[in-house]
Amino acid sequence: MFSGSLGLQDTAEMYPEYAYLRFPVLIGTAIPFFLALYQALKLLSYIERNHAFSELAVNSLKHIKYCAMTIIALYIFGMLLLVSQNALHPSIGMIGLTIIFTAFVMLLFATVLQEPLRNELEIKSENDLTV
Repeated sequence: MFSGSLGLQDTAEMYPEYAYLRFPVLIGTAIPFFLALYQALKLLSYIERNHAFSELAVNSLKHIKYCAMTIIALYIFGMLLLVSQNALHPSIGMIGLTIIFTAFVMLLFATVLQEPLRNELEIKSENDLTV
């Protein structure tokens, strides 16, 4: 086997103190990530069908925002747990901070898009009532 590529099993054998984190990290991150990806694909389909300014688009952005918050909370909790056990390796900390930062950018992006869209829907509904 090429020495530069380590699989999950090889990493678990080399660093047994981190082996128990393998599946919780994969499952805990994958579920909200794929839910957010699914909502993003739904949002793109709404835009493609000219339903970008609809309640469905606002709901998709809300779900993306909640998924980002979940990822941030899981990683902050996990990193605090590792710090309390004095087991936070600097490289694991940097990867965790990168994931937290990326999820935070996703959260900000969804929030920035959601507010004007919600305001536009309110204006549209008021205009529909006055005409």
